[in-house]
Amino acid sequence: MPDPLRIALVAEGPTDRIVVESALRACLRDRRFILRQLQPEGSVAFGETGTGWGGVYRWCKRSAIRGGGASRSDRMLFLSHDILVIHIDADVAGKSYHESGTTPDSGDRLLPCELDCPPASATVDALREVLLSWLGETQIPPRTVLCVPSKSTEAWVVAALFPNDEAMRKGMECWTDPENRLAQQPRSRRIRKTQRDYEANRQRLSEAWPLLVGKHHLGEAKRFQHELLSALPP
Repeated sequence: MPDPLRIALVAEGPTDRIVVESALRACLRDRRFILRQLQPEGSVAFGETGTGWGGVYRWCKRSAIRGGGASRSDRMLFLSHDILVIHIDADVAGKSYHESGTTPDSGDRLLPCELDCPPASATVDALREVLLSWLGETQIPPRTVLCVPSKSTEAWVVAALFPNDEAMRKGMECWTDPENRLAQQPRSRRIRKTQRDYEANRQRLSEAWPLLVGKHHLGEAKRFQHELLSALPP
């Protein structure tokens, strides 16, 4: 039996890990994998960088420094992992650096970079370029997968758990605040953005994933799945 795939995850927060891991299980099907979250969890090797997208920014900058200016040369990272997944919500495109307590350097692309939606891909494409600049890159490095849900991972949660929601009918990927839809569900079904509630729905999130990339036509979910499968080692 082949060794499990070793996947490293950099994400904004712990609930994002649950959603991304559920997507990974659906995409990889029967392929075994071990997921290690590098961010926002601190460690001796990677240091404490904080949470939120500011934490993702700081982690990316440190990876680029370890790689001598580009994350693809970060040997500490790629000697111990087969795939790196970097998550950031697309609503970051509407924010400025100072909102996360960070100060950009001369190599960082500008924020905000938000464009009209639809299409969701326009803003996501712009933010992906910003994210790559944090890594000291102009193209996605080998063995690296970007996960940029529009406008946030809660769009994937709503689509998976509440497919008949109003936001789904009007365009989930361009809904300004997907998280607010969680509290608008019938009392017996609504959930909160907490680790406890997300853990309780982990299986449902995985089972619904094929609908997100198929029937529901969530373009950024489909892009994540395609780029993940394309980056896998043989």
